[in-house]
Amino acid sequence: MTRGIDVPLTTIARRAGVGAATLYRRFPTRAALVTEAFAEQLALCVAVLDEALEDPDPWHGFCSAIDKLCTMQATDRGFTSAFLSQFPDAIDYDRERTRAENGLAQLIRRAKDAGQLRDDFDHTDVILLFLANSGIVGESQQVSLAASRRLVTYLLQSFQAGHTEPLPPPAPLGLHQIHRPPPRQ
Repeated sequence: MTRGIDVPLTTIARRAGVGAATLYRRFPTRAALVTEAFAEQLALCVAVLDEALEDPDPWHGFCSAIDKLCTMQATDRGFTSAFLSQFPDAIDYDRERTRAENGLAQLIRRAKDAGQLRDDFDHTDVILLFLANSGIVGESQQVSLAASRRLVTYLLQSFQAGHTEPLPPPAPLGLHQIHRPPPRQ
């Protein structure tokens, strides 16, 4: 789904090397196809968080999760946002978002407890990073990945313990802001 979720299903079938009838038997609606594709992506996100929480080095686990999630986001090209805005009831998004928020909170707590994450780091700083990263869409996937890696590296370095300049208060952000379409003016 590199061209978005509005690509004709016949084009998807042709690219997958199957006939349109085969695609329609397996996925009778566009929502069914997109839901299946998103379920795999969501499972990958959960696996990234679980793997990071199992890492014996809290800082490495935190950095690894942030890096992998931002890489996924940079290569995603807006698929997650488009999916959630057009098919919001296809999965139990609130349950999965809560699970992700709890996993991120655990990663943050572990890194802080180990003295590796700055004391004034707030869980909303991760959301801020994801929001910034979601704006990185280059001319190609290669450009998007390069920009994302640079942004993530800058921010992870600033998140490390030892930085003493105080930060302004955190913004009231949650994971739901990442996938919410911008307000209409």
